[in-house]
Amino acid sequence: MTTKFPAPVSAGVPGTERGSRAGDSTPRGVLHALTDEGLDLPVIDVTHPAFSVTATDAELIALSDQFVRESAARREIPAPLRDALQRSRLGRGLMAASGTYLSGMNTYLLKLGPDNLGASADLVDRRIAASFPAFTTRLRLQDMARLLADGLALALAAERERPLCLINVAGGSAVDSWNALIHLRAEHPDVLPCRRIVIAVLDVDGHGPAFGARAVEALCSPGAPLNDLEIGFRHLTYEWSDADRLRRILGDLGAMEGVCAMSSEGGLFEYGSDTDILENLGTLRAGTPATTVVVGSVTRAGEAVRTAQMANQIPTVPRTIEAFRRLAERAGWSVQEVLDRPFSYHVRLAKGR
Repeated sequence: MTTKFPAPVSAGVPGTERGSRAGDSTPRGVLHALTDEGLDLPVIDVTHPAFSVTATDAELIALSDQFVRESAARREIPAPLRDALQRSRLGRGLMAASGTYLSGMNTYLLKLGPDNLGASADLVDRRIAASFPAFTTRLRLQDMARLLADGLALALAAERERPLCLINVAGGSAVDSWNALIHLRAEHPDVLPCRRIVIAVLDVDGHGPAFGARAVEALCSPGAPLNDLEIGFRHLTYEWSDADRLRRILGDLGAMEGVCAMSSEGGLFEYGSDTDILENLGTLRAGTPATTVVVGSVTRAGEAVRTAQMANQIPTVPRTIEAFRRLAERAGWSVQEVLDRPFSYHVRLAKGR
């Protein structure tokens, strides 16, 4: 296996909002929650300047081209650097993910950015967190939260008495779900209070959801962004090859009686087969209301993805947006919005007629 060290984003991506400097305390107003290992981590709020990132389309194209060039120029990393990666928390996670997927908590660490990793992070951790792939992971989170919030706003305004069910497939900590709620609370303050809300994380790993539950508890504390909301957080073990279980889960959640959204950031639409996607979307269509929206990231076919796959053996399934659109339509969904990013398309689906 050839493991390539991600190139750092030099001086941050243009437009990146910086938080505290490396080694300094986290900016005032940032909440924290504990992992199962007892690690104290910031709770990501994409509306907070410590976590928000911006880049123009032109900047993303230039950085993507730079990533491809620099990756092509590298060879297998030397033994000393490989040892340094093994001593780094994120380095170990990335190497362990070769041929499979990055764990929910390691993905969450990437989304924190280099300045929010805390004193326990070393230089290698910060370099990885400053890399272009890590930056695009942060951007992906922002896109998912934005697409979810915008897709839900109208249904929530029209159905004020119904509960809200956020289903997160392969969701890890469900950070996109709680950030969608932060957007909604700030931009549509009257649609969430007095409404029962549940975030249901469908994942094989329990560590990410356990952290997510603690993060949501912190966000609901007095003075926090989701203060006074009634939010339940559930982890349900799920593999997307078992669509029959999804049908039962939707029934147990009472999804048909509420306002509903499903998201899968870096999950089903990136790693799943055509059959997996068709069966999950078909089951979701049958078991949810007409206003349901689906948000997810789709690995895009292109040179940047080929470069990343060669470097880290990531088994995602690249697709063109046209191919994904046809796949969604076969399952009874239409692609409502597409955000075009270097490694993936970020999409929102609505039920087709």
